[in-house]
Amino acid sequence: MAPLLRLATAGSVDDGKSTLVGRLLYDTKSVLADQLDAVERASVDKGLSTPDLSLLVDGLRSEREQGITIDVAYRYFATPKRSFVLADTPGHVQYTRNTVTGASTAQLAVLLVDARKGVVAQTRRHAAVLALLGVPRLVLAVNKTDLIDYDQAAFSVIAKEFTAHAVWLGYPENAVLAVPVSALHGDNVATRSPNMPWYAGPTLLEHLETVPIAPDPHDAAFRFPVQYVIRPRTASHPDYRGYAGQIAAGTVRPGDEVVVLPSGLRSTVDRIDTPRGPLDEACAGTSVTLLLTDDLDVARGDLLASATAAPAVTDECRATLCWLSAKPLTQGTRVLVKHGTRTVQALVRELRSRFDEQTLSTVAAPESLGRNEIGSATLRLSEPLPLDDYGDSPRTGSFLVIDPADGDTLAAGLVGERFAAPGT
Repeated sequence: MAPLLRLATAGSVDDGKSTLVGRLLYDTKSVLADQLDAVERASVDKGLSTPDLSLLVDGLRSEREQGITIDVAYRYFATPKRSFVLADTPGHVQYTRNTVTGASTAQLAVLLVDARKGVVAQTRRHAAVLALLGVPRLVLAVNKTDLIDYDQAAFSVIAKEFTAHAVWLGYPENAVLAVPVSALHGDNVATRSPNMPWYAGPTLLEHLETVPIAPDPHDAAFRFPVQYVIRPRTASHPDYRGYAGQIAAGTVRPGDEVVVLPSGLRSTVDRIDTPRGPLDEACAGTSVTLLLTDDLDVARGDLLASATAAPAVTDECRATLCWLSAKPLTQGTRVLVKHGTRTVQALVRELRSRFDEQTLSTVAAPESLGRNEIGSATLRLSEPLPLDDYGDSPRTGSFLVIDPADGDTLAAGLVGERFAAPGT
């Protein structure tokens, strides 16, 4: 089976992201014949001499931007070298929160800019969110180069500015690549462009096919949020007690010692059950039922973790918040925190800083956080939670902030200060 790369696309409105995604699908022959026929007919009706590849994806996007749905759209395509899952996020600034969703599992992100406009505010905002989420590699696709006569100097200015921005955000320079493309004509998307002989780097697809893939979190310390306790109490299973859920990080085997958090009780894994039978080993992303050698008080919301590398259990944490709500966050706000399968009440005890992704600076002790702003806060929790630093374990180092009044999601939270105020 070809290796899998998870990537996300982001960019401002009208930078040509629909056309680029459509071009990737078209050039990798990932479009069904009837879809392509429909696009060709629609293009003729619009008076175009070539297929408008943006129509392959714009149907869903137009619905999303009209408010019908604002979900991230996932596209699937493949080449002989690699399979791809592409999270296509909308470009409007009010939907920046969807970049958080699309990038949360991405191993690489493609940011688009219009070659005529260069790096704009939304580009810097998206780059900051991607750095915040720990997406390890960035590609800047400088699109519409045909509209600047494939000018090398203009491309170089944009590439230099963006690379400097990404390096400040913490990216190694070799983790950032700028590619000049014209999605409309296919220049440097899947095939090398004769219009830009001055560009010696890979095409976008060549880079996607060959870039090293960050390993899945199988080697991290074991983490297992308990979703459901299985106790059938039948004649054939009178004493069965299993804990069902999905492994968030690491690997588990029968005989491994685990600790139940937040209680601190310890036991040993006796068996790993699945619908297809027991396993000798299970790793991150696998849904299983774990049986322990001891009959402990374990409930939904508890976390089973490696006894030798357990997370800290705390009722207070510093976290970075990507604020998603139109309702601003202020000190003293009462919220709910959903961490794994447990939800607890919390108080925003302190707003420590706000990150300005445009000036690459932090403002200490802001009065509030508004929609799409990123900041650091101290949360007081009503019950202790087992929290990892987001950099060590993204699944158990992240949480949702929820409005207790109506259940709306207010923020994505990452344990630790990703962009701290100076001197902290």
